[in-house]
Amino acid sequence: MQGSSKVTSHLRLALVESQDLERARIWNLPPDQFSNRASSLTPSSLSFLSQIGAWPYVDTSRVQPYRHMRVWDGLSSTSRISFDALTSEPSIASMTENQNLSRALIARLDNLSAVSLFDKTSVADICLGPPPSSPPKSPTTPNLSSYPHVTLSSNRTIAARLLVGADGLNSPVRSFAGITTRGWDYDRHGVVATMKLPAGTGHSSENPQGVTAYQRFLPSGPIAFLALPGNYVTLVWTTTPAQAMKLKALSTEDFVAMVNAAFRLDMVDLNFMFTLDSGQVGELEWRESVQPSNRVQVDGETPQRIASVQEGSIASFPLRLRHASTYTSNRIALIGDAAHTIHPLAGQGLNMGLADSRSLASAVEDAVLHGADIGNEMGCLDNYKGEMWMSNNRMLGTVDKLHWLYSAQLGPVVGLRGLGLNIVDALGPLKGWFMRQAGAM
Repeated sequence: MQGSSKVTSHLRLALVESQDLERARIWNLPPDQFSNRASSLTPSSLSFLSQIGAWPYVDTSRVQPYRHMRVWDGLSSTSRISFDALTSEPSIASMTENQNLSRALIARLDNLSAVSLFDKTSVADICLGPPPSSPPKSPTTPNLSSYPHVTLSSNRTIAARLLVGADGLNSPVRSFAGITTRGWDYDRHGVVATMKLPAGTGHSSENPQGVTAYQRFLPSGPIAFLALPGNYVTLVWTTTPAQAMKLKALSTEDFVAMVNAAFRLDMVDLNFMFTLDSGQVGELEWRESVQPSNRVQVDGETPQRIASVQEGSIASFPLRLRHASTYTSNRIALIGDAAHTIHPLAGQGLNMGLADSRSLASAVEDAVLHGADIGNEMGCLDNYKGEMWMSNNRMLGTVDKLHWLYSAQLGPVVGLRGLGLNIVDALGPLKGWFMRQAGAM
């Protein structure tokens, strides 16, 4: 970020990473294979990646924009909402693998002379600098007692005017700063996989403007598939830990049958199929023969049928909500998962992290432009916290409430949420407002 702005290009930046960045630099998959960890990038995120000079390094042949999204309630055949890209935007969002983006960001960093990369390196300790000697060794000796000093596993110590914690859910930087978090575990797992559509039905190759993402809200959590290039889609299925374990234990053929069933069958049928240890393929065929799947449609569309799953791509991870009580303290700033962790149902996790980065970079640039200390909590860092904490809190709260709302199975609740969904779908300006809020991340 510093290298993309003339104002901050003189600042020295150190990136400490425990993983081997060389593996990310040389990451490469053939065109018929995709990583199971993919993310949805909003137009705002794409703009930021272009602004900092990272987007030219992205392999765009592995990026798939989508212009339409169809969402419906698994407990109500009439409750649905359709989103289409705003006329001012080329797409709702674009899907790409996380590793494609990581490789591009590292390539950009490699071309910035002011950035030092310390990979295969962990943080051994973080502490404040020693008090200044009295008298000082020389008039020019800086007082670094308020600076965080980061000791690396290589025994090197770095004094940071501003220490940015982009170090995940269990952030050591956040712990050092004494910043607390609130939140809870959802008792849900996200099952991910890379899946393939039947030959000849490739969404991107035949109709680039008609690429559609599908999401169905089941009581255990939403199931969604989003387009990847060619005939491929990425699956994210939120379900209980027990059902996630069952899905991962199935044969690939039975797993595919369960995914197709989750988009087509009533809940009583799907729940029965979860009781089977095998044979889901035949069970789905029989149930569809007596209950035609064309009754499950969204705006006249039936979700595309999945043909196969990429070998070794099925995995799962626990879902949580966490939010830091603040994003800053003196000479400390938190971004990304160190600051917040969100349910994946809205696909906003990575976009929120990129928005954090954009806001913090802007605050640092403004501080440098006005001759201020970039580590001063009352100036530079307050600007960042003021812009992002409440915005992220609203997004976290909205997504959390959607999770609990669609987990409810009581008849009156199902009816009311269906009515609300249909009202929003019918009110174009209100639906457009929701689209703009999501796309601004």
